[in-house]
Amino acid sequence: MSEILSKIIDLKNFMDARIIGQEDLVNKLIITLLADGNALVEGAPGLAKTKAIKTLASAIKADYNRIQFTPDLLPSDITGSEIYVAAKGEFEFRKGPIFANLVLADEINRAPAKVQSALLEAMAERQVSVGGKKYVLPQLFMVMATQNPIEHEGTYNLPEAQLDRFLMYIKVDQPEANAERKILKLVRDEITFSNTVPEPMLEIADILNARKEALKVHMSDAVEEYLVQLIMATRHPEKYDAKLSGYVMYGASPRATLALDRCAKINAWLRGKDFVTPEDIQMVVYDVLRHRIILSFEAQAEGMTTDMVIAKLLKSVPLP
Repeated sequence: MSEILSKIIDLKNFMDARIIGQEDLVNKLIITLLADGNALVEGAPGLAKTKAIKTLASAIKADYNRIQFTPDLLPSDITGSEIYVAAKGEFEFRKGPIFANLVLADEINRAPAKVQSALLEAMAERQVSVGGKKYVLPQLFMVMATQNPIEHEGTYNLPEAQLDRFLMYIKVDQPEANAERKILKLVRDEITFSNTVPEPMLEIADILNARKEALKVHMSDAVEEYLVQLIMATRHPEKYDAKLSGYVMYGASPRATLALDRCAKINAWLRGKDFVTPEDIQMVVYDVLRHRIILSFEAQAEGMTTDMVIAKLLKSVPLP
């Protein structure tokens, strides 16, 4: 195990000790960070979504900002704005909370589309434009947006163009009974942080070096073809499973191919391997594709979900 991988594993163990019962969320957040992407996390209130990103930020010597999305939020509240400074006799740009290494966009679907789109350029181009000038965001930059699946009043669906900007769409489930008991003990101080896992302190350079090392993981031609066929299957599912004919209105874009490639390599690297297997692809494929497949009205009427379509495609696309 390399030194940098050991540091990332320490980071994962540190987060697992504090985010009880959400190992999958922790793993996917670390993959998103190392893949230089952004994550959309959906789950009911109280499932440690906010705590997860705060815990991640606490273990890295990096800037962290939280933006609470509300219906009255303005785009300038995110990007910043130009303010007239009388002493200088000129306008000066005051940076908004988007200028941080790790940004939590809490309850992103509570703000209207104009505000949501303020994140679009930042997430896609790593810059914001204000007053005809461009301002570059930090080299280490990740947005983790959260949304609540059980409340629909006063919320605005994210447009497909913005959804595609998220590397992963992670769904968080309720913890199991054993994890629930651990949470109780942790809150009651029966387990203290001091006797669990020590807090690692990673530099930004450590994350950047981990990215370089993880993306060097080898993917054979056969596994690469398997990955591509999975993407093709989202666009022409009837060629792989006749029952899915007419269920998919739009399949995954080429951005999904790139995302699946990066996430599979990083997943393999985190598992201590120097090559990608089909299993590594399957472990991240739901999070990479579930927000990039648009189902037809027929599929929705029959109660189909994107996860159900992906599951059928995984059974239909032959393994290498």
